[in-house]
Amino acid sequence: MATSYRRKPTKAEIRRQRMEELVMFPIDWLEERSGLIGGVRYFLFRNVPSDINWMQTLGSAALTAFLVQAITGVILAMYYVPSAATDPHTGKPVAWESIVHISDDLTMGWLVRGMHRWGASVFIILMFLHMGRVFLFGAYKYPRELNWIIGVLILVSGMMEGFTGYLLPWDQTAYWATVVGINLNGTAPFLGPWLAQFLRGGQEIGGETLTRFYSLHMLVLPGAIIGLITLHLYLVIRLGVTSPPWSKDAAGMEPEEDEEGARLRPGLTRPVPRPSGASAMQAEPGGRE
Repeated sequence: MATSYRRKPTKAEIRRQRMEELVMFPIDWLEERSGLIGGVRYFLFRNVPSDINWMQTLGSAALTAFLVQAITGVILAMYYVPSAATDPHTGKPVAWESIVHISDDLTMGWLVRGMHRWGASVFIILMFLHMGRVFLFGAYKYPRELNWIIGVLILVSGMMEGFTGYLLPWDQTAYWATVVGINLNGTAPFLGPWLAQFLRGGQEIGGETLTRFYSLHMLVLPGAIIGLITLHLYLVIRLGVTSPPWSKDAAGMEPEEDEEGARLRPGLTRPVPRPSGASAMQAEPGGRE
């Protein structure tokens, strides 16, 4: 009878094993106590329809554009001064001078400001393209109506971000463009005058308006967008990705049966209806028959 012998690991293999254990220890520690690693793995490696194409990446592209806006916005906020006061030495507004300082004096400041300025337009364009794709593919239908509404709210919040950020350079173009925008809002019925008064922070556009727009642009609207995006992604993961209209297993098709008679659900994930009445009592643990 032959006897098998196990080869003794070399020093290099032992060193590699210890290194892997050292790297995996914090990950295992976090997963054991929170389950976050498993959730991230499920988010990244979940099943999607096999016939999707690049048009399904418009949502991810819009999310990437928002992350770029958030990162560059934080960097700009470290040097921007939201003050409409006039510098006594130069006779120019302090807010405008801080913008000039970012663009001309800081290392790569012109690049960060340019990415933030043009990235705002890219973010809005990508959101419009994403919503157009969702509409043409019919991905707003049952059971994704709530996700469509949340997407519309994200679009509105993103456009409000652009409007409030346009005033921050505090130059002539920003001032008069904001005057036009606030006057347009003031023509709305019922809430229009109140909304214009709220945005101006008074009877005229001034320092209070700049401070209010800065707080909305940096705190209120980004927080709302982050919360809406989180809910949007949760619903995408829960309901799945919609198949294209030309798919043989397109969304909305009735469940088919396989050879064994089991119900299949191609294309669209439908929530299982909860039982009601007597069947609900029987389904519950300890329910009375």
